[in-house]
Amino acid sequence: MMDSAIKQYLAKHGFGHFSPKAVLFDMDGVIYDSMPNHAVSWHASMADYGLAMPPDDAYRYEGMRGVETIRLLACQQWHRELSDAEASAMYAHKSACFAERVKTHPAPVMPGIRELMAQIKADGLAICVVTGSGQHMLLDRLLGDFSGLLRPELIVTAFDVTHGKPHPEPYRVGMDKCGVQPYETVVVENAPLGVQAGVAAGCFTVAVNTGPLANDELIKAGADMVFPTMTALNARWSLLFF
Repeated sequence: MMDSAIKQYLAKHGFGHFSPKAVLFDMDGVIYDSMPNHAVSWHASMADYGLAMPPDDAYRYEGMRGVETIRLLACQQWHRELSDAEASAMYAHKSACFAERVKTHPAPVMPGIRELMAQIKADGLAICVVTGSGQHMLLDRLLGDFSGLLRPELIVTAFDVTHGKPHPEPYRVGMDKCGVQPYETVVVENAPLGVQAGVAAGCFTVAVNTGPLANDELIKAGADMVFPTMTALNARWSLLFF
């Protein structure tokens, strides 16, 4: 299965070889089981403005910068472009709703992720977090929850890029921080837009379906492999890449 996936990846991108040196993780839905909180917050905050945002759509748009998601919703439903001030104010409201939500529903660390990062570090690969989030409450947790596994200089957030996922820029920035090429990079994602970004950046892209979307949505987005949980990926990691 793995040999076939790598051969297809190399053929798709025209690379001569694949030699992993860095793993780039999305955050929401991969490192933290935070997407249920985001789904509730998006639905409630956008309803306050009269915009429909069904909870499942939070997974479809996950990875895109928040202001870009709001601009897209407004364009689709209001048929107009939002000003920077409007989009920023609406995202601030969403962020406030999220902050209130996590006071009573703190996002747990995703089962299997610490063990997987420990394997990766032991194998000598760099670990980088690439997220479209600008939620300081989650970002501030990373270094404490993953002490010894993550470094502050290897975290890419919404503040580091001009274009969010599905644009490849976030993963290109992550590769630059790690000093690696696409054929030396594994991306771990959970959402279609994030998968598209990893594929567009030329990386070997593994999808872990931790949300309600069908596997087909991740496969159609271009995922090279799909796993049902982070625990399942952790169990197969050494067999997959070494």
